[in-house]
Amino acid sequence: MNNTNKQGVDTRRRSLLKASATGAIATGVTGTFALNPMIDAIAAELPSVDLRTGTGSWHPTTCQGCTSWCAKQVYVMDGRAIKVRGNHHSKIHDTASCPRQHLNLQQVYDPDRLKTPMIRTNPNKGHDQDPQFQPISWDKAMDLLADKIMALREKNETHKYALLRGRYSLCNDLLYSKMTAMIGSPNNISHSSICAEAHKMGPYYMDGNWGYMQYDVKNTKYILSFGADPIASNRQVSFYSSEWGNTLDRAKVVVVDPRLSASAAKAHKWIPIETGTDSALALAIAHHALVKGLWHKPFVGDFSDGKNRFVAGKEVDPSTFTDAHAYGLVKWWNLALKDYTPEWAADVAGLNANDIRQIAEEMGAAAPAVQVWTARGAVMQTRGTYTSMACHALNGLFGGVDNEGGVFPYNKTPLNKNFPDASDYMDAIAKKGKKHEKIDQRGRLELPAMKKGKSGKGVVTANVASSINAADPYEIEVMLAYFNNFAFSAPDTKQWEQALSKVGFMAHITTNISEFSWFADLLLPANHHMFEKWGVLNAAGNGVSHISLQKPSIERLYDTRQDESEVPYLLAQKLAEKGFDLPWRYINEQLLDPETGKPAANIDEFPELLAKYVTAPLWGKDGGKYGDQLSGWDELKQKGVWNSHEYKPKARWSKFKTETHKFEFYSKTLEKALGKHAKKHHVDVNEVIEACEYTGYDQVAFVPNYQAPVRDGDAKAFPLLLVDQKSRLNLEGRSANSPWYYEFKDVDPGDLADEDTAKINPIDGEKLGLKTGDKIRLVSTVGSIECTVALWEGIRPGSVAKCYGQGHWAYGRAASKEFGKQARGGNNNTIIPNRFDRFSGASAFYGHIRIRIEKV
Repeated sequence: MNNTNKQGVDTRRRSLLKASATGAIATGVTGTFALNPMIDAIAAELPSVDLRTGTGSWHPTTCQGCTSWCAKQVYVMDGRAIKVRGNHHSKIHDTASCPRQHLNLQQVYDPDRLKTPMIRTNPNKGHDQDPQFQPISWDKAMDLLADKIMALREKNETHKYALLRGRYSLCNDLLYSKMTAMIGSPNNISHSSICAEAHKMGPYYMDGNWGYMQYDVKNTKYILSFGADPIASNRQVSFYSSEWGNTLDRAKVVVVDPRLSASAAKAHKWIPIETGTDSALALAIAHHALVKGLWHKPFVGDFSDGKNRFVAGKEVDPSTFTDAHAYGLVKWWNLALKDYTPEWAADVAGLNANDIRQIAEEMGAAAPAVQVWTARGAVMQTRGTYTSMACHALNGLFGGVDNEGGVFPYNKTPLNKNFPDASDYMDAIAKKGKKHEKIDQRGRLELPAMKKGKSGKGVVTANVASSINAADPYEIEVMLAYFNNFAFSAPDTKQWEQALSKVGFMAHITTNISEFSWFADLLLPANHHMFEKWGVLNAAGNGVSHISLQKPSIERLYDTRQDESEVPYLLAQKLAEKGFDLPWRYINEQLLDPETGKPAANIDEFPELLAKYVTAPLWGKDGGKYGDQLSGWDELKQKGVWNSHEYKPKARWSKFKTETHKFEFYSKTLEKALGKHAKKHHVDVNEVIEACEYTGYDQVAFVPNYQAPVRDGDAKAFPLLLVDQKSRLNLEGRSANSPWYYEFKDVDPGDLADEDTAKINPIDGEKLGLKTGDKIRLVSTVGSIECTVALWEGIRPGSVAKCYGQGHWAYGRAASKEFGKQARGGNNNTIIPNRFDRFSGASAFYGHIRIRIEKV
């Protein structure tokens, strides 16, 4: 294209984007924001045609727009990020990508980004209180934060400090763990339990894997997905998006979901199940497979004489069965499974019994190249632990665990995730403060939060708000939070607004002024994760794990700092100035360059040093033992990716990290964990079950069993069930200030462009007298939101499907109708009651939310 043509294109582009007014761009936090000035400002950030050299280069980084954590490359020309693509060095997804990556370009050049530190000048806090933020220097901001921390130390109340973490990189240990401990607080609170923590319960308590699964889609013959939408919103979307067409050619795909997701639309069969009843289907499939003798005998075992004794409703003598690499199948049958017939499940879940039988028989024929997926919709429920177990049991039953065409854990990736021990840098004040109970109440009788089988080892993120509101176990006086927006992303947003209003002093490290920021006393502007920050991420898929770098590819645009490196560096310096030098000494004595053995000379060197420290085992002399052999740190920086060796199927068979070292249909691992928790509280296991709102007592508690979903609200007053879904455009909750998000929103099945859409079946639409485009109000027991209705046959009658992600009343001019005052659309979490799957500590986002529709 010649220069004249380029100028013409540029002129047309600017004409298309041109706004009627320039608007407030800098750091303003009040007033009405229009969409057009924002687009004009984004256009203005790009270099004009006459300044473009026509040359550029690709730089490696990683996208954290979702939990796929895909390795990327950014094309930078004349100092500007122009384009994003997949990193061809990744053996997971190669150059494949998804739509989210492009929205990051609008994020980094978002004119509504926080550009300088700001301080609250309005002492009153509340949703209706304008914070009246004013600019402040980094030096004064960190001085103020250090003063607040020192005041707690002077009172011997360091436990009243809390660090809240949202999304993070593997360089997080300094700020998240070590600094919090050295200050003297037990309260390092992660986002994990509002993410997908319940998903891990089935794999851990059955095969010892506390982590996520990767799925061997290239070799599978059968996929049964409970709510997962791999081509839109599951881990490794880039990889599955590129491979899914081939998978459909070689394997049968069945998707179980109340709504017709993007993956369900391409599946061979869609099962529109009633939300909250997934485990009934899984259990009935297992029942029928046993009755028909379809389990994978080389993995599970068989009757000694080869005669199948599984008959519906009848117990089996355990002595007649010989286990192979699994344990407790007959015990599971006798305790629960014998009664879970296809007819029973059809009645419970509103399904067809013949469909259940067909799925079981097809899976049996395809075994062991079978894989069963679970997603938030199936397991993030009040009794989600048992759904996770029921679904994962099918992976064991059909022999798909650690088998070709089945499911694998993540491959080993040696990293220095944990920084050097900080106990020698904790004084008496810190040690005393650290001994206090955590603010989220984890480990109490009714909140076991049993990460890796240990009572209280998990996190109960959403309970932080409840605990602060009740001042139980105490109040939080000083809070530091980063890369999070719990006042938007956690259930029952009103409780978070109330809680944050009570925190004495809160500093928020963020790219945009969010709903959480609205209650802050200090705003600290963060670098954008993808273009301006050093970090380390890990992901798995396609039989390998990769480690990928986040690496600055452009100069930081504003007076921002990197959350996990520069902020703790500055804070440690300030604390040292005030006489508390232990964190500063730790940084300079323990966090040393792996090559030189020296600390960072200054703050500019520190972020790269942390990434270098975390990844040192990969590019060191032993890195080739586990995967790619790199020549050193410079090669990792240049490529941006290290790949593990391919996963070896069957490597864990009879070596599982369970109590029996086998795949446990009867979970001795869960039996031990619950027993320890019960002993800790001087009760028996049945009292734990009751306190945690489960059913199924005695030994039934240790096998997958059906737990009827809890529903909030009266069925007559709230006759519909909410299905909270994820968009393929969601950069988690951070997409809503990107104009492209609205323009292309109809890429999600059933949604309308430029609208926040609630989809209902035409059957329900006729009953309610609604038509597509009508403005409606969704009302639950805890709140209400307004949005637009669409009549759509891709949702089960009696259900309402709505994407999470809109409904911001802050974050920017595109995200809200009137910044700080009026939301654009409705935030699903406003109407989701705060409940938990208590064994895991996970928040419940599905199954319990009864709602009604009112026409606006």
